[in-house]
Amino acid sequence: MNYSFFFKLFLTGLCFTALGIYSIQSGFLDITDDIRRLLPPGTGLLQFSKQRVYNHNIGPFPSKNRSSCSCKGYSLNAQNVPVDELEDLQRRRSEEYRQYQLRMGTKMESLILAQPNSPLQYPIQGFVVEPLAKSVIPGLALHAQKRRLYKVTLSVKKGVLSVEDVLDGDQVEGQGQSSLTISSSSHTHLNDLLSRVTYTGTIYRVKTKDLVNFSFESYEAIFPIVIKRSSVPVLYDPGTDINSQVTITTKTFLRYDELNILINSIRQFYPQIKIIIADDSLEPQNVTGYNLEHYIMPPAQGWFAGRNLAISQVTTKYILWVDDDYMFNNNTRIESFVEIMEKVPELDVVGGAVGRNQFFFHLQYEEGDEEEGGCLRRLHGRKNQPVPGFDGCFFVDGVVNYFLARTDAVRRVGFDPFLKRVAHTEFFLDGLGDLLVASCKGLSVDHQKKRRQGNYRRFRFPGRADGRNKLARHFFKNYLKCIRY
Repeated sequence: MNYSFFFKLFLTGLCFTALGIYSIQSGFLDITDDIRRLLPPGTGLLQFSKQRVYNHNIGPFPSKNRSSCSCKGYSLNAQNVPVDELEDLQRRRSEEYRQYQLRMGTKMESLILAQPNSPLQYPIQGFVVEPLAKSVIPGLALHAQKRRLYKVTLSVKKGVLSVEDVLDGDQVEGQGQSSLTISSSSHTHLNDLLSRVTYTGTIYRVKTKDLVNFSFESYEAIFPIVIKRSSVPVLYDPGTDINSQVTITTKTFLRYDELNILINSIRQFYPQIKIIIADDSLEPQNVTGYNLEHYIMPPAQGWFAGRNLAISQVTTKYILWVDDDYMFNNNTRIESFVEIMEKVPELDVVGGAVGRNQFFFHLQYEEGDEEEGGCLRRLHGRKNQPVPGFDGCFFVDGVVNYFLARTDAVRRVGFDPFLKRVAHTEFFLDGLGDLLVASCKGLSVDHQKKRRQGNYRRFRFPGRADGRNKLARHFFKNYLKCIRY
């Protein structure tokens, strides 16, 4: 028996079988009608598409799998809320958080997958349209093997779709509606129609997103359209020298001796730079000087209220924040701060050191689930990453009360005036995920020697009630289940 002949015959048959399967999967051969004629009525058809084989679901999915975070070793912030007020406060808290998510677009962050070997071409990033305006969707195309008929469908939720310049004979269904179907026996003609598909938003928002579902046979794709009103730039003229770039700001309360020492030390190194003082002393004294602005507040309004007032009066690109009991020295080089900020435009805040204390921290935050809220811990001395090109500079989440900051960035976050005495980390907490912060060695200011200040200390170090009120504030405002400093 000639085994070689049978072996060659077997290989030939195997090749033809593989070629047939490939032709059916690729669309060269359409055997659907033949199968329907051969199979008994009611028999299901064999599906060759990858979608059926792997049963892929491409989304959209939630971008994060949020689960309850652990407060082991922490006290719960809710324990600082009066028991008879807790239930009603929790209801208001949940509703405010829901509105916050809608307002800030956190629900827009959805996870979308892409099918392997898809013949669909579409924009995956960068398609931005003005609200209510008509725009051509760039890059739509189909790359498929020979078919008797090519048919694609697109659908949206916050707008309508159309094909520009449709001619008689073009197979377009759903013009000006949320779902659009395009068919053609010509691959080239179909792609020509796809190149003229437009999107028009029907819901006015200054910033939102729509998702386009794009399908062909068993293939499906989802891609985003960013709907955004264009923003007008807000720029600060840096001028020609440090005096036109930076304003020094401080807040004072019952410490005029220290304040005058600070002002004199500033003038020793920077005789012309502007100084802005916010003052909520019980019995205000007159503070004067060249290029100095002294703003009197109602008595004892607090630390963060004063910061807001001082920052609101700044007209320069940068502010240098100092406490009223600091003192400038030879290492207080504002120009070095500015140099770092100018070379790293993404930076919002750069901190130095007070004496030898280069205080900085990392904020470890877990969002937690949507009902209970998050967990936050402040880790002292923890760095995120070195700042490229600057030895001794590290990205962090918060710094000491001696920092240079972009004026617009500080105003964007602001200081919560509810916090009158016990406050510092809270500014950086409110700015987490918004402010890019760094701490740098070699940029220092001195701390004055402490004096006996009985009346001042009575306000500076209040009772436990302030601490409890602050934790209750975090429970509602920052949606935190627990926090550890």
